[in-house]
Amino acid sequence: MKNKNLILLKALLDSTSQWNVLRHCKDKKKKGRIIGAYAGLAILYLMLMAYSLFSCIGYGKIGLTDIVPALCAMTISVIALFFTFFRTNGYLFKFKEYDMLMSLPFDAKTVAGCKFLYMYLKLLPWYLSISVAMLIGYEMYVTPSAVTWLIWMALTFVLPIIPMLAAAFLGYIITRISAGFRKTNIVQTVLSFIVVILAFSSRFFIESMIKEDKVEETLESVYESVNKTTAIYLPARWFQLAVTDTDIISILLLTVISVALFEILFILVGRSYREINSKLKNHAASKKFSMTVLKSRNVLNAIAFKEFRRMTGSTIYVTNASMGELMALVMGIAVLFVDIDTILYKVTEGAPVTKEMLYPAMALIAYFCVGMVSTTVMSPSLEGKNYWIVKSLPISGKVLYQGKMLFNMYKTVPFALFAILCLCISSKAPLLTTVLSLILGVCLCGFSTTWGCVCGIKHMRLDWENEVEVIKQGAGVAIYMFPNMIVTMLLVVVAVVLGRKIDQNIIVGIMIVIAAALAVLFYKKAMKLAEKQA
Repeated sequence: MKNKNLILLKALLDSTSQWNVLRHCKDKKKKGRIIGAYAGLAILYLMLMAYSLFSCIGYGKIGLTDIVPALCAMTISVIALFFTFFRTNGYLFKFKEYDMLMSLPFDAKTVAGCKFLYMYLKLLPWYLSISVAMLIGYEMYVTPSAVTWLIWMALTFVLPIIPMLAAAFLGYIITRISAGFRKTNIVQTVLSFIVVILAFSSRFFIESMIKEDKVEETLESVYESVNKTTAIYLPARWFQLAVTDTDIISILLLTVISVALFEILFILVGRSYREINSKLKNHAASKKFSMTVLKSRNVLNAIAFKEFRRMTGSTIYVTNASMGELMALVMGIAVLFVDIDTILYKVTEGAPVTKEMLYPAMALIAYFCVGMVSTTVMSPSLEGKNYWIVKSLPISGKVLYQGKMLFNMYKTVPFALFAILCLCISSKAPLLTTVLSLILGVCLCGFSTTWGCVCGIKHMRLDWENEVEVIKQGAGVAIYMFPNMIVTMLLVVVAVVLGRKIDQNIIVGIMIVIAAALAVLFYKKAMKLAEKQA
């Protein structure tokens, strides 16, 4: 890498680093928020490491230690692919500092390449957490040499590059196609959702190819499945050979091809980089004004509509904030046309779970989708440098956040109720169970909205340069999302287990009371935080 690339990358890191703020800022509250954010991220990394380590221990106990390197490579690659795909639009295109960077003595290829490397460094802790944990688990059964440790860790830095480049290329193609349309954001959003749906549906196609007619998985078939996958995805195979056999050729192939693909991609991107960004900026500036009848709305609905326009005006925002609703919609439609017992067998991998056992967990299953992320977590921070405009409006902080919460309820409740109703119809749940599940779904959406608002206000960050830092990497998002998802999964298990011993409607009724109480509690907390900001 040339010196100018290092200079630009260092400048990007310094200008967005919270560590710099922590070192030089004298505001104790701001320092406290940053320390809290770092502590939250550290907990997430530890949780990911624990999961990866216990997975390796499980494979070791059943005699599948040899496939751990390949599994490590595939896990990192899948995470790199999806994390990068959902960040590419915000990092490579339409970022705020575009005009400033392009005015500097750097060519378009250098700017685009450095933005990619910046994204790579931001995601690197996730890859390292998985890799270190799986290496420790591998070491417990194999006792590798120091050379193996060195190769494993060195190639961990190289392994994510190819899937990240593939995701960046997909994002580039989508952005280039959509840049030719007047409604750029809509086209980008639709194309992004199509890619995600195809990616998820291809999983079942690949499984059917590997498992060959649903043969019962034995240790030999698992081993064979991994070998077939690594034969298709060569970087995982190279990583495995490099670690297990100290294969120099595999090390060189993985490294050289990663670097070569990086150069090729950004030579290609660099040629049209200015053109794409110019088209995107022109679309934003050339919206035609037309006289229409003004619609009268009350204040709360006006704020909710503003939030809707803000979400639909950003591809990365709408794809991240609406993915759960899309999953709930697809799940609801799927259970109407596919026998729910068949779906249960596939999802639980043959475990003896019946549809009747799921009656008390129907609302939780739907909530797992729609409650994945709440717009109220991101919305306070997304005001950014326009926050002073919001504060100057003749509305109180309470009303502002009530409007933001109303929008999230508008967004989540219809999809949650649709998914719950479809699950109840497909599983032939009793009428009382269906009604109680629908009520629980609304209460859970209320909890998600208010809990997200508390996280969003407490961890508000207005000094961001790229909205990805708030939507994907914000401390509030992490604090909201991971505990929420883990608790929901645990509650599904608890509800199913208790439902075999206690009347299922009683269980749902208890959860309604708890969810409603938490929603009210966090609503009051959010209102208190809003008053302090006034």
